[in-house]
Amino acid sequence: MDKSDRPLIGIPCRSDGSMMYKGRHINAQNSSYIRAVINAGGVPFLIPLEARDEVLRALFAQASGILLTGGGDIGPQFFGEAPHAPLDDVQSARDELELTVVRWALEEDKPLFGICRGMQVMNVAAGGSLIQDIASQCPDADKHDYFYSQDYPRDFLAHRVTVDAGSKLSAVLSDDHPPVNSLHHQGLKEVPSTYRIGAHSPDGIIEGIEVDHHPFAVGVQWHPEELVANQETARCLFLAFVDVCRNGKDGPTP
Repeated sequence: MDKSDRPLIGIPCRSDGSMMYKGRHINAQNSSYIRAVINAGGVPFLIPLEARDEVLRALFAQASGILLTGGGDIGPQFFGEAPHAPLDDVQSARDELELTVVRWALEEDKPLFGICRGMQVMNVAAGGSLIQDIASQCPDADKHDYFYSQDYPRDFLAHRVTVDAGSKLSAVLSDDHPPVNSLHHQGLKEVPSTYRIGAHSPDGIIEGIEVDHHPFAVGVQWHPEELVANQETARCLFLAFVDVCRNGKDGPTP
């Protein structure tokens, strides 16, 4: 692959909460996403939380696509609610930056791939809302928050998802019932008309959204970056995203 064929993929940072550097703000990101983008043929670069206004615009312009990663909870004020359950690692600066970038990407047809929290940000940015805590608000739902237990690795396949056979996700994955990991305690509640629902878990929790008339605006609730080493469907997601970023053309056709 020629170096010129490697598109730039912007990945917004999160604030490191490890307390290893007390008193200092550290821009950070999980290396699993970075490796997945590189292995799919992209060139990742990190967008710092300090980027605002013309600086954020300049970074956005440089990116051929935007990858939104997992992490802490979105502040419920961004979807018009008060906290209904304990929230984890809420970072308003990150929320504001990512919501802005999603709206730009939707308006300007820039490829956008949201993973876990990233899919939730996509939903909120377009006017949707979230289930703040699945376990307490959806008592009939299955377990989804496997990240809370040390007994399960991040690539533990918790359940299968059902993918809409007419969706872009189906065209990308070539598997309408892939097994996935599950590392979230929040989920999508109200989904705006901007999106179509592309996948759901056996208990009805939404696992995928997408925009029909957009080159690539796809969100998944699971974490394919943790599965790429051993799962073809996970690799297909990153390859499809990077391919659209590279070619600047319409994405997978259902």
